[in-house]
Amino acid sequence: MEHAIKVTGLRKVFGNHTAIEDISFDVKPGEIFGLLGPSGSGKTTTIKILTGELGQSAGEVSVLDTNAGSFGTADFKSRIGILSDNSSLYERLTVYDNLKLFCKLYDAPLDRIDVMLEEVNLKEARSKVVSKLSKGMKQRVLLAKALIHQPELVFLDEPTSALDPGNAAHIQRGLQKLNEAGTTIFITTHDMEEATELCDRVAFLNNGKIQELGSPDALRYKYSTHAFHVETFNGEWLVIENKTENADKIRDLIASGQVKAIHSDNPTLGQIFLKVTGKELV
Repeated sequence: MEHAIKVTGLRKVFGNHTAIEDISFDVKPGEIFGLLGPSGSGKTTTIKILTGELGQSAGEVSVLDTNAGSFGTADFKSRIGILSDNSSLYERLTVYDNLKLFCKLYDAPLDRIDVMLEEVNLKEARSKVVSKLSKGMKQRVLLAKALIHQPELVFLDEPTSALDPGNAAHIQRGLQKLNEAGTTIFITTHDMEEATELCDRVAFLNNGKIQELGSPDALRYKYSTHAFHVETFNGEWLVIENKTENADKIRDLIASGQVKAIHSDNPTLGQIFLKVTGKELV
């Protein structure tokens, strides 16, 4: 399989509003691909099209070598996992009983429940009724539900948005482990540090159009001025261009013990997004 996801000329129109405007991209098998954009940029609409919840207005979409016309089949649904704004749980049931139902639905072994509860840091909450859980805990149960059947490809729409930093880091480590085992991950997030740490490649989506695409490192290098920023013990901040003729200047600063910190000018993904789109990722 050459592509886990292949999108060509995708367009989605709701009445007089164009939510997605002629976007094209691909996701390789085993890749973590991030779709980044502010609220209303078209991220969730894209996921809904890729998972068969919505049909496209134009363009071609293939997921796991399956075209959009077959996204509703049981075979296709068994191969993907989804965490989206439409994901839900049975509020009156316990965490364990919710996951037990989804095990039966996907013909997954029941011992997967404790494995997933460990992965999302909820082992102690297995007997709690879902209605009594916090928003963050529910989010983690939904993530366990999306992964319970060990899908080939998982779609995660803002998976750590309701989590505290500790649990977010725990989930991120779990996703990296899952990916190392071969699962392809398609993720949307507002957290630029999360995207930088997790994603092999990212696409910037704004006003329904992809405005930049590449690996986090490649994008940071592309938009860097390549200057050195030097903080001295005297409280000065010096910006020194990365040129051969400045080598002696940097060497002299270091030799004289003036350098408190030095780093190259590599912008964050958030700074790049703002530069490219003029919008904050909120």
